[in-house]
Amino acid sequence: MSIKSITIGSILLMQVFVVNNLFAQNIASKQAKSKAVLNHTAIYVVDLKKSGDFYHNIIGLDTIPEPFHDNAHIWMKTSPYSSLHIILGADKFKDYYKNQHTCFSVSNFNEFIGKLKQAGIGFEDVAGKKNAITTRIDGVHQVWLQDPDGYWLEINDISY
Repeated sequence: MSIKSITIGSILLMQVFVVNNLFAQNIASKQAKSKAVLNHTAIYVVDLKKSGDFYHNIIGLDTIPEPFHDNAHIWMKTSPYSSLHIILGADKFKDYYKNQHTCFSVSNFNEFIGKLKQAGIGFEDVAGKKNAITTRIDGVHQVWLQDPDGYWLEINDISY
C-alpha cells in the first residue's frame, strides 16, 4: 500500500467524520430549539404601583417596555430571556400555597436580608419560622416572603 493511498484514505475518513459530526450538531441544535423556554410569568394584583415598587425596590427588578400603555400593566426583566408581568385587576388579597412560588437568586444574600429588615418586610424559613434562614443540604441559603398581594417568593444565594 502506498503513502498516497493511505493519505487519500485518511482524508476521506476525516471528511466522513466531519460530516457526521456536523450532522449530529445540526440535529442537536434543532432538538434544543424545539424545547419550550420560559418567556414570562404573570401576577394579578390589587395595587399596581405598590406591587411595581416592591419588585423594583425590594427584589431589584428593572422595568421594560410593555405594549399596552393602559396603566394596568408593568413588565419587569427577570433574566435575559424572561420577564414578570404585573397586571392590575385583582379585587382582593388571596392566600396562595407556599410551594407555588417564584424564586429569585441574589448575589449578596446577607445584604438582601438587611434590605428586608430595613424595609420591615417579614421573611421565614421553609418550615415557616419567622426571621429564620433555611440552609439546604447543598449549602444554598434561602428565605421565603410574600409580595404585597400574597404571592410567595423564595430568595436564595445560588450563583450561576
